[in-house]
Amino acid sequence: MSSAKTSLEQAPEHIKLAVDLIMLLEQHQLPPDIVLKALALVKQDYIAKQRQQQQSGCE
Repeated sequence: MSSAKTSLEQAPEHIKLAVDLIMLLEQHQLPPDIVLKALALVKQDYIAKQRQQQQSGCE
């Protein structure tokens, strides 16, 4: 087993997810501007979900 794979296995969950997303996006060979626009929408969506969770937990 390579040390890079071992390092990734021990990495925090957000790093593992980022690597998976990068690999998925690269497989589709999309232009960077399209990917960045899509990621901005995804970020907005997850920020809204995070706010909803925080509001639900405070009530």
